Amino acid sequence: MKLPKILESKAKIRFQDCDPFNHLNNAAYINYMINAREDQIEKHYALDIFKLAKTKGISWVVGSNQIAYLKPALLMEDVIIDSQLIHFTENQLHVEIRMWNHNKTELKSILWSTFVHFNLLQQKRWNHDQPLMDLFNGVKESITEKSFEERILQLKLQKV
Repeated sequence: MKLPKILESKAKIRFQDCDPFNHLNNAAYINYMINAREDQIEKHYALDIFKLAKTKGISWVVGSNQIAYLKPALLMEDVIIDSQLIHFTENQLHVEIRMWNHNKTELKSILWSTFVHFNLLQQKRWNHDQPLMDLFNGVKESITEKSFEERILQLKLQKV
């Protein structure tokens, strides 16, 4: 069975996550996007990162985030969040997560996150095992852009 490379889910922008202008707070974008990714990989890849942490003592920690806020997400707005693995190494994942309006005609935000595979018991970076490497090889969706700025421009041009 071929697994999807781009995962997608819906979210509603909630009051407690908004600023006084009824815009999603800048820090809250990351929470919405990372939460969506966690749900998506569990649903589509049966990869429960919390179960892995509990049973095997391994997980991923965020190494870096790069985010662009392109259009505001508004209070009670329905948004679509899609994500994809764009690169990986033996102990890192590079993921792109995008937030769109309800019909994916307006890109609201884009996030590049680097996740470091980590052994919680030994408190150190850890290499992915072969089943994880096989999964990543099967679902990676490479992008051609070399920089975050190039990627933003390419995504904007795609929707024109």
